[in-house]
Amino acid sequence: MIEPGIRVVVRYRLPDGRATDALGTLLSADATQLVVDGKRGVETIAVSDIIAAKEVPPAPEPRASMRRPSTS
Repeated sequence: MIEPGIRVVVRYRLPDGRATDALGTLLSADATQLVVDGKRGVETIAVSDIIAAKEVPPAPEPRASMRRPSTS
């Protein structure tokens, strides 16, 4: 079982049959649902809809701007 507090990706089935992913921090997990906090907000996913789930590495640090100094 994946522990709360780690970064995960969860692929799950939508009601129309398509699949989508939730990527973010796992807030909680029990026998019926997972709760993931990602860029789309907090998502509650029924265990019965999950296709796959795994731990992923932490998000990369934002890159520094590489702008050149103005030569005017």
